[in-house]
Amino acid sequence: MSFIDKINPIHLDILKEIGNIGAGHAATALSAILNRKIDMNVPDVRVVSFDEMMELAGGPEHVVASVFLRIEGDATGSMIFILSLPVAEYFIRQMIGDETFSIDASPHSELSLSCLQELGNILSGSYLSSLSDFTRLNLYPSVPSLNIDMVGATISYGLLELSQVSDSAIVIDTVLAQGERFESITGHFFFLPDPDSFDTIFAALGVTING
Repeated sequence: MSFIDKINPIHLDILKEIGNIGAGHAATALSAILNRKIDMNVPDVRVVSFDEMMELAGGPEHVVASVFLRIEGDATGSMIFILSLPVAEYFIRQMIGDETFSIDASPHSELSLSCLQELGNILSGSYLSSLSDFTRLNLYPSVPSLNIDMVGATISYGLLELSQVSDSAIVIDTVLAQGERFESITGHFFFLPDPDSFDTIFAALGVTING
């Protein structure tokens, strides 16, 4: 049995609560940057197969914007945050103050890529800070790696090592709302702790994963 198959609904409920706290912190930071109220929440946390991950993101040939990073510290792993191109373009336009910006234009400017990196820093930092607070583990993100590519290539890159020991991941659904355009924006945060880190994280939360 894969280590990820041992997760039960109690574990997922804990991760959902942690995710919602992290989403609240991220919404506060984004609201300050965009100068408008942003709400974020995590309606669901679940275990999905790698094939389901690709379908959630639009299918293996669908082009998306993604932020990949490694989790370092007391427990290691990976995170991939995936946004559709229209949503990524919208956030970049808001952050740089240029309504004419097009994400289809290539090569992408350093400024636009910096905006995506900042968005990745805010979201990953908020989630990891929340997880670190709950577990009292020292967790921190690596510098995010930005990518605009097909879902299949994006996810395969992030899952290269994990695929050797599992065929599933934890997906943290993330919904952003601001009451104007994109009233309800859904992004997907894929949380992939390394095998040895599962026991560390859940033991720190006071629960065990039974073998």
